[in-house]
Amino acid sequence: MAEVYIGLGSNLKGHGGSPETQLDRAIESISQRPDINLMAVSPRYQTRAIGPGNQPDYINAVARLNTELSPLDLLDCLQKIEHQQGRVRTIRWGARTLDLDILLYNDQVIDSERLTVPHPRMHERAFVLAPLRDLDASIVLPNGENILSLLANCSDQGIVKFQSLE
Repeated sequence: MAEVYIGLGSNLKGHGGSPETQLDRAIESISQRPDINLMAVSPRYQTRAIGPGNQPDYINAVARLNTELSPLDLLDCLQKIEHQQGRVRTIRWGARTLDLDILLYNDQVIDSERLTVPHPRMHERAFVLAPLRDLDASIVLPNGENILSLLANCSDQGIVKFQSLE
């Protein structure tokens, strides 16, 4: 079984709810898969959007899972969940109902047309590094860099732990 970390994010209401509900639904969809064992989910963070236009803030989290799926099969699974929740891919880094990214897949380095692992920009995104730290502060990337040092050298980008209003 592979140990995998998935980044989750949403900043738009979609089929059935708020960004927070979008993450809840994605986590539920992932946990219902017989070939995936959801191990843990980080606290959520509210972050300013990175991308074009005036976008609402994001709600972000990271999930740790074990799976028998290959990296590309897992990618297909995650993209299907995104689609089911109304994700439309039009503008790069645009607002979205749901974004599911494979951050780490065991200690593998993958650089293909469809998938790059470790996620190519995770080292510069506090909204990925902080939830990863919450799950396991001892994570070391395949290149030897550890999450704590990456986070220490990364701007906090205005992230705050999310406090649900529900």
